[in-house]
Amino acid sequence: MERAELARMIDQTLLKPTVGFREASAWMDAQRDAGFATLCVSPFLVPLAAQKLAGTETAVCSVCAFPLGYANTESKAEEAAHLVELGCAEVDVVMNVAAFLEGENAFVVDDLRAVVDAVRDASEGFGIVKVILETGFLPAARVSAACELAVQAGAAFVKTSTGFGPRGASVADVRAMRAAVGPKVGVKAAGGIRDLATALEMIKAGATRIGTSSGREILDALAG
Repeated sequence: MERAELARMIDQTLLKPTVGFREASAWMDAQRDAGFATLCVSPFLVPLAAQKLAGTETAVCSVCAFPLGYANTESKAEEAAHLVELGCAEVDVVMNVAAFLEGENAFVVDDLRAVVDAVRDASEGFGIVKVILETGFLPAARVSAACELAVQAGAAFVKTSTGFGPRGASVADVRAMRAAVGPKVGVKAAGGIRDLATALEMIKAGATRIGTSSGREILDALAG
């Protein structure tokens, strides 16, 4: 795999709760020309990221209802639309895990569809929504069902983890997710992916996007 091809599969991520404007600004300057798919940043950093990434091929991504997913539907939709208005091309929203585990499938779909619709309307149809399943909370046998609900809601991607949950991505998660969504929906592996070998293993299992804070290190390892 070529360096540029791998870079276009990476959401280079900065979601640490202790990182403010100055540190984030320096980080964005260092990442802006690496060719990543997106820089995924905390919501309050979106305007800065939009400014820093203007004129590059790298889009702005942020998170919605993060990291727990249990915000009210209206709040999720409003937050997602606002992120787009501030400059996001992609929004990663956390599924309401509690509702899913109780079998409230219609609620889960409606909750996610509200976000998908809000992003579509705010972006005039160009915004991408990735649904974070937080697979560490899910029985393995129910990962596929969660994916199916996300697809019903119109998600462009299903994503493994927030990186703040009980565990990160696993190859088994990614394989199950790819099998559930088929070839037309993206699968994002995120959480605990810190080296090239792990990233390539996730891609081999079916991931089309990698969420990591170690994108530079992964690309440098490929080049080496």
